[in-house]
Amino acid sequence: MNKNMRPAEMQRINTPALAEAFIAEQVEAVRAQVGDKKVLLALSGGVDSSVVAALLIKAIGKQLVCVHVNHGLMRKGESEQVIEVFRDQMDANLIYVDAADRFLDLLAGVDEPERKRKIIGGEFIKVFDEEARKLEGISFLAQGTIYPDILESDGVKAHHNVGGLPEEMEFELVEPLRLLFKDEVREVGRALGLPESMVERQPFPGPGLGVRCLGAITRDRLAALRESDAILREEIAAAGLKIWQFFTVVPDFRSTGVRDGKRAFDWPVIIRAVNTVDAITATVPEIPWEVLEKVTSRILAEVPGVCRVLYDLTPKPVGTIEWE
Repeated sequence: MNKNMRPAEMQRINTPALAEAFIAEQVEAVRAQVGDKKVLLALSGGVDSSVVAALLIKAIGKQLVCVHVNHGLMRKGESEQVIEVFRDQMDANLIYVDAADRFLDLLAGVDEPERKRKIIGGEFIKVFDEEARKLEGISFLAQGTIYPDILESDGVKAHHNVGGLPEEMEFELVEPLRLLFKDEVREVGRALGLPESMVERQPFPGPGLGVRCLGAITRDRLAALRESDAILREEIAAAGLKIWQFFTVVPDFRSTGVRDGKRAFDWPVIIRAVNTVDAITATVPEIPWEVLEKVTSRILAEVPGVCRVLYDLTPKPVGTIEWE
């Protein structure tokens, strides 16, 4: 049987018992594959890489070396959560790289979306490469490949989860989730004890907030974006709303407003929220008015440099989910 094909008899992992059985099976398989050698993992804090990390920690402990690169474009509290969960709670062998200044300096003045993406992706590869070359005895590279990745790439998936590593970095791959769908990965994550906020983490673009801080990224607009996004997430959670993906966007133009009786010339914040099954089409949910009012009130009161809040009502198509 093609190793990239999910066996027809494979049960859907939709209960804690099935998740525990899968974990036990993969722990044994990983130990057989790796032996006493070391494994390297780029740990972004996303669902797939986090579940792989937790699974490999259970299987091989300190033989796993996790590298978390903070490129300065993470959402509020995400890097801190990675450190707390994996280093403090799971005692992981975690290398934390604060490369925020390095990325933001390279992005200064760059306003073309595709160029921003290439800079962020390319610099991530360099940073990860630099960290990997400092390590000795690494024989394996772990990746959070899941079954939809294989289906979409017809079984060819060259280092997707770490942005495309240099070809000279030759590792044998460890991909324990490769036959699972996303909902099954979440079930396994829960069984491994990961916090619900990490297991249910929303889709997040590889360039992070870099494609939500529209145009040329500035540190003050990036700060406004991070804070407004955190407020939106807090209030959506407090209201108990189930929305597939939601976030804020801060464009690179200003709007006239009035603050403390004086004219203000500050940024707008745009709220984007969508529901979808396949991400090919998406609809805009009706967020209750009182929730939108609370979010607006908090953003205007708590986020410096913002004087206007808007709600994007555009479905997909015509609009894409992300703005850039």
